Amino acid sequence: MMRPSLPLLYSFRRCPYAMRARLGLVFAEQQVVLREIVLKDKPPQMLAISPKGTVPVLQLADGTVIEESFDIMMWALGQHDPSRLLDAQTLSQANALIDKNDNEFKHWLDRYKYADRHPEMSQEEYRQRGEAFLQILETQLTDSTYLLGDGISVADIAIMPFVRQFAHVNREVFYHLPYPHLQRWLKHWLAHPLFLQVMTKYQPWQEGDEVVIFPS
Repeated sequence: MMRPSLPLLYSFRRCPYAMRARLGLVFAEQQVVLREIVLKDKPPQMLAISPKGTVPVLQLADGTVIEESFDIMMWALGQHDPSRLLDAQTLSQANALIDKNDNEFKHWLDRYKYADRHPEMSQEEYRQRGEAFLQILETQLTDSTYLLGDGISVADIAIMPFVRQFAHVNREVFYHLPYPHLQRWLKHWLAHPLFLQVMTKYQPWQEGDEVVIFPS
């Protein structure tokens, strides 16, 4: 039986939006019932509460459905924020960076990753367009460990999954680009215990499976 008090999260391990949501939950120490899905075979239970069919989707105990990764992250940290990721002094700056990530960088990231689907430009040109955002992040990291200072902010956990995806299109190319501070930051995150926890592999959920509690 599912614990009625826990929210229910539909997720896909490799999706950067779902990573963002899971990072928010881990940093908020907020447990959920996790259902890992297969994007090509989405469960009807998920589509019933979120017909748009994208992950992540969070259903709260009262039935409220949250369909956007940013909103899930903010909901979780609104419940509990022990690391002060929502520091009021940096929150507006964090939101501006996240907005640029979601509305500009993601556009070029998708075309860089799937350049064969977008023949209007070369993959290198798409990469260079995406680098405009990487240059902003590099500047942010020049004199600090994290994007907005020496402490982790919501900007770090919201943006890192997308930089990771950009880097993994071609790791050799990425680590030869002139962004040493960004490369250090990404390597730090890839080894971070909470990110490793977020990237735990789970079998795709099927009706009747044992309940998976995340974080465990």
